[in-house]
Amino acid sequence: MDIRIGIANSPRELNFESSQSPAEIEAVVAAALSDGGTHVSLNDNKGKLYVVPVASLSYVEIGSEESRRVGFVG
Repeated sequence: MDIRIGIANSPRELNFESSQSPAEIEAVVAAALSDGGTHVSLNDNKGKLYVVPVASLSYVEIGSEESRRVGFVG
């Protein structure tokens, strides 16, 4: 699952792949936003932990698990 997180006042975004399902990721983000949480914590496929302050979140984009095509499509 491809995850992109936009950070307020930053030209860059976090982009990583996670083995968590879209529902799990959505639940973590929604819980942090609705319960007055201070941060969102997500893990990537390589074991890294990303901790983002809720106040800095601009957006969270949850991509699909579709495999990427290589070559020409025509």
